[in-house]
Amino acid sequence: MPVIQPPSKVLVSGANGYIAMWVIRNLLEHGYSVRGTVCSVREGEHAKKYFADYGAKFDIVLVEDITKMGAFDEAVKGVDAVAHIASPVYSCADMVQIAVKGTVGILRSALQFGQSIKRIVYTSSAAAMLREVNQPTIFTEKDWNFQIVELFMKQGEDASDMTKYRASKTLAEQGAWSFVKEHQHEISWDLTVLNPTYVFGPAIQEVAGPTSLNFSARMFYDHVADSSKAAKQSLSISTFTWVDVRDVAKAHRRALEIPEARSERIIISAGPWRWQDFIDTANSLDPSPQLSKPLPKGNPGVGLQLPCMNNFDNTKSQRILGVEYRSMAEMTRDTFADYEARGW
Repeated sequence: MPVIQPPSKVLVSGANGYIAMWVIRNLLEHGYSVRGTVCSVREGEHAKKYFADYGAKFDIVLVEDITKMGAFDEAVKGVDAVAHIASPVYSCADMVQIAVKGTVGILRSALQFGQSIKRIVYTSSAAAMLREVNQPTIFTEKDWNFQIVELFMKQGEDASDMTKYRASKTLAEQGAWSFVKEHQHEISWDLTVLNPTYVFGPAIQEVAGPTSLNFSARMFYDHVADSSKAAKQSLSISTFTWVDVRDVAKAHRRALEIPEARSERIIISAGPWRWQDFIDTANSLDPSPQLSKPLPKGNPGVGLQLPCMNNFDNTKSQRILGVEYRSMAEMTRDTFADYEARGW
């Protein structure tokens, strides 16, 4: 029997975000009720409008500062499960402290006031597994990025945003597992952690233009859709692995439902990418995307000649969650259709 099933109510933190909006949509489409948290009334307006057709099945609550003790105390009351997605990315000051305190804080609130909660799914990142390597490496759920934590501890506020982000994900996830271990005889719920890689795909959060896209989606637009910004020398670099945001959303719902996901750490990844691969895919679309700027061309085909230094084993996500990953062609087509619809 599923851990939760419709019409259970799920708390989704950071409801106005890129991933969270798709998670909410997936849950609502499958018959769940959703309570979303946002930091301000303004941040909740778009979500309320976007999901207006679901009426009372979707509501918004304010959690103005996720680092404050008891910030989620009221939000967790009366829900059956939690998807904790809210976390700072790159441009946010003190992102490590915010990520750690926000994650442990929502678990503490669930322990004290979430008597009806059966499962919490925490959105970590593959960045919590990655480490610097000098040969092609496949990372698994057993890997931890302690290397970046040591670097952050050494550099402190002088660390780069990338270092701070990866350290925040590692330390926040470590904090979550430690909290569960410490309180294992007190909690009535269990924890599942998802570790997605770079997340691409159409955006349904509030977006005024390409420059207001979230970090990963902005990267995709700048490298694959905007020939004025795509740097030719970087197009063949094998940076990481990727996943469609809609598959990430499905993985969250399945992780909430499936008993076997209990206490698991699960990589969410569709496979390796190089910018040139996405550019070649975009240029092969039929009909060709009609954007305001010409597509980059780069060095067609060169991406396939280069090894992927950082790959991730996604077999657990397929075995436990039943995720069937969208192809690069489908994600690219749908993302460019989104650009066209927005007049970009």
